Amino acid sequence: MRILQVLCGTALIATSFSGQFALAASEEKIDLDLITKLRDEAMNRSKAQEILGTLTDEIGPRLTGSPALRKAGDWTRSKFGEWGLQNIHSESFAPFGRGWTLEKTTLRMVAPSQVDLYAIPKAWTPGTNGLQRGKLIIAKMVADEDLPKWKGKLAGAIVLLDEPLPIKPHVKADAHRYTHEELSELSKIDFEPSASRRGDIQTYLKRFAFAKKLRTFLAEEKALAALNVTRGEDGTIFVQEGGSYKKDEVTGPPTLVVASETYNRLYRLVEKKKDVELEIDVKATFSDEDPEAAINVLAEIPGTDKKDEIVMLGAHLDSWHGGTGATDNAAGVAMAMEAVRLLKATGFKPRRTIRIALWGGEEQGLLGSRAYVNKWIASRPEPTDPKELELPTFARKPTGPLSIKPMHSKISAYFNLDNGGGKIRGIYAENNATLKPIFDAWLAPFNDVGATTTTLRNTGSTDHVSFDRVGVPGFQFVQDDMDYFSRTHHSSMDVYDKVQKSDLTQASMILASFVAHAANRNEMLPRKPMPKDPPPDEKKDDKATEEKAVK
Repeated sequence: MRILQVLCGTALIATSFSGQFALAASEEKIDLDLITKLRDEAMNRSKAQEILGTLTDEIGPRLTGSPALRKAGDWTRSKFGEWGLQNIHSESFAPFGRGWTLEKTTLRMVAPSQVDLYAIPKAWTPGTNGLQRGKLIIAKMVADEDLPKWKGKLAGAIVLLDEPLPIKPHVKADAHRYTHEELSELSKIDFEPSASRRGDIQTYLKRFAFAKKLRTFLAEEKALAALNVTRGEDGTIFVQEGGSYKKDEVTGPPTLVVASETYNRLYRLVEKKKDVELEIDVKATFSDEDPEAAINVLAEIPGTDKKDEIVMLGAHLDSWHGGTGATDNAAGVAMAMEAVRLLKATGFKPRRTIRIALWGGEEQGLLGSRAYVNKWIASRPEPTDPKELELPTFARKPTGPLSIKPMHSKISAYFNLDNGGGKIRGIYAENNATLKPIFDAWLAPFNDVGATTTTLRNTGSTDHVSFDRVGVPGFQFVQDDMDYFSRTHHSSMDVYDKVQKSDLTQASMILASFVAHAANRNEMLPRKPMPKDPPPDEKKDDKATEEKAVK
C-alpha cells in the first residue's frame, strides 16, 4: 500500500510539474505574424545556399591565420552592409601565429609498381622543396622510449607511423536523422556519470606532448616525410594539423594523412620486405602573422526601447583544409547570416539589439569566441605555471575568480549552430529548467518541420561554451547528424554537396524566430546560477599552511 501511495504521489508531482511547464509555455507570447513572414521569406526567397556556395566553392577552406579566412571576413562584412546591418566590423584576436596555405600535393608509388596515391598534408607542416624520392619504412613510435630505437635510421626515408586500419563492412547508412524515439530519449536527463573532462584532457595532453617530441625527432633525424593513416575509409581522409602555427616551434618534416585503403596496401608491401619507393611533391606556404586573418566578424540590427540589451547568434567561420569547410562550418555561418537577412527582409524591429558573430579560431580551441568573451564579458586570470602556458588555451586549468565586465549583464542569450548541415530538431537548454517551457513554446510553430525537442542536457565543443562557462546563457541547437561524424567532419568530404538546401532553409527560419522572440520578450532569459570559481591551487595552499605553521 505504501509503495502505491509513493507511486501515486510521484505521479501527482510529475503531473503538477508538467502542468507548470505547460502553463508557463502558454503564457509565453508567440508572434505568429512574424513567424508567417519568416517562413514565407525563407521558403520562397532563401539566400542560404548562395552564401554556402560562396564560402565553399569560391573562397574554399578557411584555415585560421590564412589569406582565405581574411577573404571570408571581407566578404561577410560586405554582405552585412548590403543587407543594411550596422556596426559592422572585425575584431582580431591576434597574436595567433603564422598562416599556412596548401598549393599542391603529389604522392606516387614508383616501386614495386607505379600508382598515384591519395593523401593530404597536415596543416602547418612544410613542403618538400620540389619532387623528392625516398624509401618507405615502418617505424613504430608511440612513446618516448621508442625514439632512441630509430636514431640514425630515418635519414631520407618516408616513414609509416601508424598501424594499418582494419576495414569493416558498412552495415548502417552513413547519414542519420533523429527518429521520434531518439528525440524522446534525448529529452531525458542522463544520470550516468560522464567521463571527467579533465580526464579526457589528460589523455590529450600526453598525445600533445609526445607529438611535439616526435616532430622534433623526425626533423633532427632528417626524415624525408611522414605518413599517417586516416581514421575513415572508402577514400575519405580526415585531416587536421600536424605542425605548429606558433612561429618559433618546430614543424617537423612534411606529414601527410593517407587514405586507409592506400595506407594499408603500402604497409603490407613493406611488411612483406618489398622495396617500396615513393615520389612526393608538396608545396605548402607559411605566411607571417596577419591580424586580419585571425578575426571575429560582427554586425548588428539595432534595438529600440531595450537597445542596450543584446541577443547574439553565431557560428564559426574558420575551417580545416581537407575539404571546403561546408558542414563545419559554412553551413552554420549560412544559417546565421540567412537568419539576420530574414529578419531584415521581413521588416522586424527588435526591442533588444541583435548581434551576429562569425568566429575565427574555433578549430584551434574556440580561440575567437574565448577572446571576445574574455575582452567584453568576463574573464579569469591567465595561469602563471609555465607548463600550463605551453598548452592550448582550451586545455589549461581554470584559474582564479571570474572578473565580470559590464556586458555580462546585458546579454540575454547567445544561440550557436555548429553540428553540421542538418536541420534543427530542438535545442540543448544546458540544464536550465526555467528555459524549457519558453523554448518549447518557441519550437511549437515549427513542430511541423521537425523541430520538437527541448532537452535539459548539456552539449560541448562549440562556441556557446565560451558564454556558458562564464554564466551567460549560451545554446547549441540539436541538429540531425546526417553524415557529419561518419563522413564529413574535418574530412576531404566536407564539401558543398553534403549540405541539403531544405535543411538550411528550415534551420535559418527557426534560428531567426528564436533570436526575434528573445529580443522582444519583456524580460531577459532566465539564467542558471553562476559557475563556481576553481579551488585554490594546491601548491599555494601547501605554502600557506607551511607559513602559518612557522608563524
